[in-house]
Amino acid sequence: VEFLYCDLASMKSIRQFVQQFRAKNCPLHVLVNNAGVMLVPERKTEDGFEEHFGLNYLGHFLLTNLLLDTLKQSGTHSHNARIITVSSATHYVGKLHLNDLQSRCSYSPHGAYAQSKLALVLFTYQLQHLLTANGSHVTANVVDPGVVNTELYKHVFWVVKVVKWMTAWLFFKTPEEGASTTIYAAVSPEMEGAGGCYLYNEERTKSADVAYDEELQRRLWTESCKMVGISDEASRLP
Repeated sequence: VEFLYCDLASMKSIRQFVQQFRAKNCPLHVLVNNAGVMLVPERKTEDGFEEHFGLNYLGHFLLTNLLLDTLKQSGTHSHNARIITVSSATHYVGKLHLNDLQSRCSYSPHGAYAQSKLALVLFTYQLQHLLTANGSHVTANVVDPGVVNTELYKHVFWVVKVVKWMTAWLFFKTPEEGASTTIYAAVSPEMEGAGGCYLYNEERTKSADVAYDEELQRRLWTESCKMVGISDEASRLP
């Protein structure tokens, strides 16, 4: 195991990480997009993005796009490279505000978090569409890990923290249990060649209806390219 530092809240850090990784000339068979924050107070990343949207979504969007060439070179007809993005059931109540992706008009920690998780689902579906259109041996799927007992809940109201402390053993998954669907998506033979799926408890299920809006997927993709400073056309190259 070798560690390379990457701060998903920093576009500069992401680009430096990709440069370091590429310099190793290693294949890339599995990319898991799993970093995230939840219900943080209103604040910005060093690039000026609202933190939920900047870290949870844009960081993964840029990282994935910068690694696409390596993923495409690593995948084969019989063993596709795999991209797994971790979203949340919260995306079901999320709304994507294309005219206010930074939540500047009215900030709500819950709304911003849900929007970032919906964006990840829309991104995954559009990414799979582009990969299929290019004939790439890469698949993209999105995972809902369930309610997992981690430090992600440190910004919730204190009453919720108390309830979590009292009931976690009964209602929350352990981190190992929470990782099971991600691992399934990454290595299971059953998922070979399968892309554009929303997975929960190692099963394909239906995401929010709005996530299947192809026009919304395309518009978010185009806007995201502008925000992180990459070419929309370059990201579509086979």
